[in-house]
Amino acid sequence: MSLIHKTALIGSNVVIGENVSIGPYSIIEDNVKIGNDNVIKSSVFIAGNTDIDKSNTFYPFCSIGSPPQDLKFNNEVTRLVIGSNNTFREHSTVNVGTDGGGGLTSIGNNSLFMIGAHIAHDCIVGNNIVMANQSTIAGHVIVDDHAILGGLSAVHQFCRIGSLSMIGGMSAVEHDVIPYGLVTGNRAHLLGLNIIGLRRAKYSNETIKDFKIIFEKIFKSNEIKTESIANENTTNILTKELIRFITSDSPRGLCSFK
Repeated sequence: MSLIHKTALIGSNVVIGENVSIGPYSIIEDNVKIGNDNVIKSSVFIAGNTDIDKSNTFYPFCSIGSPPQDLKFNNEVTRLVIGSNNTFREHSTVNVGTDGGGGLTSIGNNSLFMIGAHIAHDCIVGNNIVMANQSTIAGHVIVDDHAILGGLSAVHQFCRIGSLSMIGGMSAVEHDVIPYGLVTGNRAHLLGLNIIGLRRAKYSNETIKDFKIIFEKIFKSNEIKTESIANENTTNILTKELIRFITSDSPRGLCSFK
């Protein structure tokens, strides 16, 4: 049984699962689908063609599924899909997609979006992400699993943020951040590897050590050595992911050493 406060406004085509709590003065517009065990606190706004899976928590003054801040958007029908076990703290915002960007904004599972975090149109956000207070990602950004975005950081549109990478607080990111990389600054530059994150993810010391050797070889002298990438034949899982990321197409280039 779901508990909906008498002051909440619920659209006529909203689908609400079991054991959902909707607090005072929250507004759920037409075409929203809410799965089981979600907690929507007071004064939350959810709109658009938004599908929400189970066990998420939305704190007051979130704006979820609102139209993109894109001047080309012309009220086309696009979507927002949110997975399970995410927390959206106060004033966090998420926009639906646009036709020009594929029509979908997607968020995975088990992530924390702190106060004022912003996810723009057509972003693909993975699992176990942390976006700290007031961190923002512009349109078409891809954030891979276990990435951490520090407070007040901003990511340029079309950038890719690799898995288990970390962006320092107040950084301005205008290039792709490699997997397991640590970047900071305005404009952000590569500091090295997120060694603490790799250890917390339970990669062995041997795996990390071997990966660090390849990492330094590839990024030697602040220049991406494409011949080094092409010649690497390794079973190291971290190296494989780094090579895959570097050799994938991207319009933004890579954050490199300062």
